[in-house]
Amino acid sequence: MSQALEYERDPAEIYRKSFATIWSEADLGGVPLDVAEIVVRLIHACGMTDVTEDLSYTADVAENARHALDNGAPVLVDAEMVAKGIIRDRLPMNNPVICTLNDPAVRAMARERETTRSAAAVDLWRPRLHGAVIAIGNAPTALFRLLEMIAEEGARPAALFALPVGFVGAAESKDALVNGDFGVPYLTVRGRRGGSAMAAAAVNALGGNGDTGSVR
Repeated sequence: MSQALEYERDPAEIYRKSFATIWSEADLGGVPLDVAEIVVRLIHACGMTDVTEDLSYTADVAENARHALDNGAPVLVDAEMVAKGIIRDRLPMNNPVICTLNDPAVRAMARERETTRSAAAVDLWRPRLHGAVIAIGNAPTALFRLLEMIAEEGARPAALFALPVGFVGAAESKDALVNGDFGVPYLTVRGRRGGSAMAAAAVNALGGNGDTGSVR
């Protein structure tokens, strides 16, 4: 026997109500509007409006990221899940989305350096790193290695969305970013929370057709 359940079926209304709820419940006071639009997308991806309590960012992160994408910059990501979550037709210049984790050289590099594949894969970003948009949503070791490379070599990504998740190194890698002097525009959610969906959402928020229903 079938039973019709009561729930919202209209996609546009679901979308509208979702973002209206986020704007009404999340504490975005004092956050610049262009950054807030990214944060709203992060909340939409994870369902937790209290991520604003752990938010840390530089005020120029959204502007720099959009400018870089408009000029054809690549998006470098630490995991295939991040790459798969990025909506390509929202990137303004058909920007390449690059994940080097499964490059044939990475496994041997990781063994030789006694580190994770994720950290070794970041070394392969080197030719594309300067001026790129970075989205890390999985591996704290990838963020640690990226910060080492920035400090050692002086390459400067245009923007860094640092959202590794987990119980070992996630909070510490974000603290290293926030407390360091790397000269890179960034946005992060401090602590253990993060993930591939949030990292992809940060990039998707930069798309010109991604209205979040802002009423600010």
